Amino acid sequence: MAGRVTIAEVEELVEPGELDPDQVHLPGVFVQRVLALTPAQAADKGIERRTVRTR
Repeated sequence: MAGRVTIAEVEELVEPGELDPDQVHLPGVFVQRVLALTPAQAADKGIERRTVRTR
């Protein structure tokens, strides 16, 4: 929230109103730019890592 410009890389674009506002996890973040990824770019994206730890 401290950034001047927020860029969102998305794998799938949806029409306005398709998402339930209660299902948005970061409602306080305002996005100024949207970059739609191709399927090849989405598959090659190495940023996300699933981390799991025992309870």
